[in-house]
Amino acid sequence: MMDVIIVDDEPAARRAVRECCAREPDLRVAGEYGDAPTALQAIRARPPQLLFLDIQMDAMTGMQLARSLDPATLPLIVFVTAYDHYALEAFEVSAVDYLLKPFDEARFQATVDRVRRRSGTAAGLDRHAALESLLARLESQAHVRSGEQPRVLAESGGRMHMLDVTQVELVEADRNYVRLIVGRESFHARSTLQQAERSFQGQPMLRISRSCLSNMRHVREVSRTPRGDFILVMAGGTTVTSSEGYREPVRQYLERLKLALV
Repeated sequence: MMDVIIVDDEPAARRAVRECCAREPDLRVAGEYGDAPTALQAIRARPPQLLFLDIQMDAMTGMQLARSLDPATLPLIVFVTAYDHYALEAFEVSAVDYLLKPFDEARFQATVDRVRRRSGTAAGLDRHAALESLLARLESQAHVRSGEQPRVLAESGGRMHMLDVTQVELVEADRNYVRLIVGRESFHARSTLQQAERSFQGQPMLRISRSCLSNMRHVREVSRTPRGDFILVMAGGTTVTSSEGYREPVRQYLERLKLALV
């Protein structure tokens, strides 16, 4: 049996991990915390075998918390992040796993299976070395991103425009191009949707269909169709609808926002 501690500042996210853990016979949730300083005290007092740790939290980030743990009693760590652009390549070469929000039960089980395999093969100091390597990669990539200008070049009316990525509300696939919606204006750039997704690092971009990314920061109204798909009204007035295959990720994202206000 592995004792588990969950650390995430979103109540709905903690609940999602807790409910998944409850379905695993060898996981026992020993505690859950919404802020890193309180969690750190609890972990130091009684180190768990497994820690689900949110990367982005106020006051103290998940990376800062992880670095504050005792190397000799370091638990297996699964970092949880809402942003798939958040240096996932660093995780791919590390012994530390991650969960991308929103995750489904299959992804959770695959992660836990890897945790089980690692639990008997790595001592605390070995885990600490792997963690330090990962944190160094994450911090290096964050430094590179912070030095980049958050702008993209796109065309409209025969002219090229530099767009602030924080102002882009929607990115839609259009054959060999993508269409960028900023308020009531539309711009085009030669790119695939996947390439465009990587360019919008730092933005809460959510794929709502195979051909559309929505910057959730600009959503102003949400309603549903009779079949259950989500209708999003953006700040500039554009309306987009999620597709059936992406209905559940959109629902989970909105549910987290709703419960976080309770």
